[in-house]
Amino acid sequence: MIRKSLLLSLWLLAATPLAAQEAATLIADRIFLTGTGTLTAQGHVEVFYDGAHLTAGAIIYDPEADKLTIEGPVRLDDGRGVLLLADGANLSRDLTDGILESARMVIDQQMQIAANAVVREAGRYTRMERVVASSCEVCPSNPTPLWEIRAERVVHDQEERQLYFDHAQFRFLGVPLFYAPWLRIPDPMLDRATGFLLPRIRSTSTLGTGVKIPYFVTLGDSRDVTLTPYLSGRTTTLELRYRQAFVNGKVEVEGAMSRDDILPGEDRGYLFGTGSFRLQNDFVLSGELRLVSDDSYLLDYGVSDDDRLRSGIDMTRTRRNEYIAGSLANYHSIREGDSNSTTPTGLAALIYERRFAPFGGEGGFRFQTRGFYRPSNEDTDVNGDGVADGRDVARASVGLDWRRNWLLNSGIVASGMFDLSADFYAISQDASFPGTITRATPTLGAELRWPLIKSGTNGAVHVLEPVAQLVWTPDTDKRVPNEDSALVEFDEGNLFSLDRFPGLDLRERGLRANLGVSWTRYDPDGWTLALAGGRVLREEDLGQFTASSGLDETASDWLVSGQITIPDGLTFVGRALFDDDLSITRNSLSLSWQRPDYGLSASYLMLVDDPAEDRPEDTSELSLAGSWQVSEGWRGRLEGRHDFTASRTAYAGLGFEYRTECALIDLSLSRRFTSSTSVTPTTDFNLSVTLGGIGRGYDSTSYRRSCAR
Repeated sequence: MIRKSLLLSLWLLAATPLAAQEAATLIADRIFLTGTGTLTAQGHVEVFYDGAHLTAGAIIYDPEADKLTIEGPVRLDDGRGVLLLADGANLSRDLTDGILESARMVIDQQMQIAANAVVREAGRYTRMERVVASSCEVCPSNPTPLWEIRAERVVHDQEERQLYFDHAQFRFLGVPLFYAPWLRIPDPMLDRATGFLLPRIRSTSTLGTGVKIPYFVTLGDSRDVTLTPYLSGRTTTLELRYRQAFVNGKVEVEGAMSRDDILPGEDRGYLFGTGSFRLQNDFVLSGELRLVSDDSYLLDYGVSDDDRLRSGIDMTRTRRNEYIAGSLANYHSIREGDSNSTTPTGLAALIYERRFAPFGGEGGFRFQTRGFYRPSNEDTDVNGDGVADGRDVARASVGLDWRRNWLLNSGIVASGMFDLSADFYAISQDASFPGTITRATPTLGAELRWPLIKSGTNGAVHVLEPVAQLVWTPDTDKRVPNEDSALVEFDEGNLFSLDRFPGLDLRERGLRANLGVSWTRYDPDGWTLALAGGRVLREEDLGQFTASSGLDETASDWLVSGQITIPDGLTFVGRALFDDDLSITRNSLSLSWQRPDYGLSASYLMLVDDPAEDRPEDTSELSLAGSWQVSEGWRGRLEGRHDFTASRTAYAGLGFEYRTECALIDLSLSRRFTSSTSVTPTTDFNLSVTLGGIGRGYDSTSYRRSCAR
């Protein structure tokens, strides 16, 4: 039979006395009227009204009762995220009130609630009796969902986006776990609502087994606070998180207060805060606050591994050719052996950089001020670290640099460059330096590059580029305090730099030649192999660099690096420094392999001892992290760090995650083996559960299963 379609302002709506009635659309195979005025639509019936969409086998409208009798199967999508499925229904003309028989309600394609009957009231409330609710996929072969809530009654408030259960029983794999006479949960379309969140279990060897029970409180559309009691046999803790959003930024504060058996009778805790605001003229204002009661609190409670805490404010602006930054900060160290009275705890800085293009090249102007403050009042080196205990330093620096390239006939790229900087120092509480120091440092350089490109018969492209660079900076006997250039890294990134010191206090001096070559192969299959190497030759060793940096003596260590990238997610990077006798000074290796079913990342670092860098013995450490898809829904992860010098494992962790379309169960076990005067070895166990369909906190779209036929 060829289907008939009728598109009209439905007669049953036209009869309403409301003048501003929105029209409805009815489509069906057959539509007819009886002598009593009853309208009947049969066969593939569809009704569109005010955003709602109804499909049914047949619809009968009784004008005297002003009701719709609907024969199933019935599917009603209200256009606001709620879908109702039923065998039959009796509804009001506008589809907002009535009863659906043998019905099932689906909210936001996640939470499903089945009931013998569903009653819709005032277009806002949906009331159901003797219900089963779950966001899990239920298959005929396995009708028991992972989790479900059974209740005598549930009411869905569609405006408040809340589900109210009476006499609710929560079941896991069909086994009852707990009962609640009254239960309220948010529906999947609600972003924020006051109430309890799912608890989390944490057990450590120092704090025992405890439970965290977070309570979330909304404070309007732009603010909220979460209070989390953490209760165990060995600690009583209250955690807090406050968030507020503004038109131009946001603020977040978190902290905790504790009484425990680790430090009996003492109040312990921490307070962290961050904020960021967009200001006029592209400026960004940000700040952070990081306070802690004692050195071991953050590790004892699993808050953070940070051992140097920064509190301060920053103002920045970044444009195409300009950068402005200002900061004022305080640093507090909780690292064993550090003294907060003899290390710089107060820092202030102002930076202005501008790029421009003069004389056919590229140039830059920079201005920088920095201040370093130590709380100690000693003007000599009492603790023996080589620095006056109370030295305070303020520095202002101005610099100008320029570089231009010329392409020669043979394809060689010739470059000329210079850098000119001037520094002014004001020094107090250090008897080994005068009160003020001024310094000017010019640097001249010339460079030749010869990029060579070759294409192979198989489509591979080879790029070979030898580079020779000659740099000169006059040697000066002016000694200045070194606050920002204590550690020097020598790698392929700064092989051809005019200055390899990370800060401005120390400047690389003398005549030197930077020599190197790089080769890269680009394969048509998508993988890339890159190798680079070089060294620095000096006219004279001025004793500027430590032995472990690889840059000491007239000839530096050989630098060799390699990298391979494969399209299936594999990346390997290696870098080494070694002397002419092939003794290795520094070696670092990293491997990353990420696939859908597994992932692996590993890194190895080896450094020789260097007292000048506060490293009294060799360092040799391996870090490893991996994950793998054990089976459908199950994923394991492993991580660890081993110190070969000390012949011990510093950290090890193991975890399992079970994820479905309706739940995420995360189980982890870790062990920290290191110890100090303030930190003891600790074993940490965590269990957390996130249920889908309860609020918007879980994304189930990527994990939706389908029943096997």
